[in-house]
Formats: sequence, C-alpha cells, structure tokens
Amino acid sequence: MGALDYLSDYFSDLVDCSRSHGRKRLKKHKQLQTVEIRIKMDCEGCERMARKSVQGMKGVSQVEVDRKQHKLTVVGYVNPKKVLHRVRHRTGKKAEMWPYVPYDMVAHPYAPGVYDRKAPPGYVRNVELQDPQRSSLARASSAEVKYITAFSDDNPNACSVM
Repeated sequence: MGALDYLSDYFSDLVDCSRSHGRKRLKKHKQLQTVEIRIKMDCEGCERMARKSVQGMKGVSQVEVDRKQHKLTVVGYVNPKKVLHRVRHRTGKKAEMWPYVPYDMVAHPYAPGVYDRKAPPGYVRNVELQDPQRSSLARASSAEVKYITAFSDDNPNACSVM
C-alpha cells in the first residue's frame, strides 16, 4: 500500500506543478466530523426540510434527525460553519450548534447557568463554550471535593455523624 500512496502523491504533485508553473500547491484534506445542530422541529415537514437542507452538500455521508430533541446530526467531510449556514439559509429557521453536554460531564450540573429546563433529558448546557465566569461555578475546586468526599457514603474512611 505504501508504494501506491507514494506513486499517487508523486503524480498528483506533477499535475499540480504543471498547473501552477513550478509552484508547489498543498491540498488541505478535510477531516471526518460530526456536526450537531439544534433546530426547532415540530412536524414531519420540518424534519424533512432539515434533512434535505444538508443532504445534498458535498462531503456529507450521513444525516440523522431527532425531532424529539430538536437535533440534526451531520457526519462527513464538511466544515461545521458551512453546514450551520446552509441549514439556516435553506430552512429559514433559527439554528445553533448543539449547546448541551451529557449530565455526567459537568461536576455541578445544577449551578446557575448550567442547568437548563429546555435541555433534553440527561443533558445540561455547555457553559465552557459560552461564558468563562459561569464555567468556574460549574467546576468543583479541590477544597470542595475534599469536603464532599469526607461525608460521602462511597468513601470507606468517611466520617459518619448519627
């Protein structure tokens, strides 16, 4: 396989050099990405419109729609900003990158700014991307962890006050 890769790179470099008159061009290879977008969908028509808005894009290999969570997932060799722009343009709806993370990923999921009633079950808002001041509230400091584990049932050396 190494010889075939070498030959294909060699011939592609020759073709690029002949086009650019001696200057070597480097191609950027896009990475396989999963883009999750939050878009409001009420009916099957909204779901179909969201799916068709990105299905014809170059590089898209898979599109999943979850109407209950208002989530559109696109997998492929795409640029996330272009996918978001295309969804907004084609559907005419407000769309944003998926703002939630699983409940287990946050130390204090009920801190102000993290807990969101509109979030799907099992998810909380990802504040690290939005507001650095609120993210410090959601993270536990070492002193807090020390006091919490001192009275925890999981700690065998914990203090038991009865």
